[in-house]
Amino acid sequence: MDALAEAPTAPRVRRPRPAPITVTANAAARIADLIAKAPEAAAGVRLTTPKRGCSGLAYSLTYVTEAKPGDEAVATPGGTLFIDGGSLMYLIGSEMDWAEDDFAAGFVFNNPNAKGQCGCGESFTV
Repeated sequence: MDALAEAPTAPRVRRPRPAPITVTANAAARIADLIAKAPEAAAGVRLTTPKRGCSGLAYSLTYVTEAKPGDEAVATPGGTLFIDGGSLMYLIGSEMDWAEDDFAAGFVFNNPNAKGQCGCGESFTV
């Protein structure tokens, strides 16, 4: 019998997948603030891309108490960001930031998949 045939094979080890989106330090701090102020115990926040607005899709964040099947969990220093499975394909490679100025404050998305957005920046198209 061949010596190679008898050698045990090592179990396959999968490399961890990179996070589908990048969350900046400012966004992670805002996520932590949101989770701390949640009306009930929150496991994190969920990012979805519902159909609405002038261009078709918008970004929406809601509190979650547990992950739903199909959610992609992104661990951040501020807490867990869950990405809806149906929205994931529109968000891969995006960067999520939090920006504040004298007139507005909100999450800002740098999304390489967006082909256009409405004039007010509330919705995008892919």
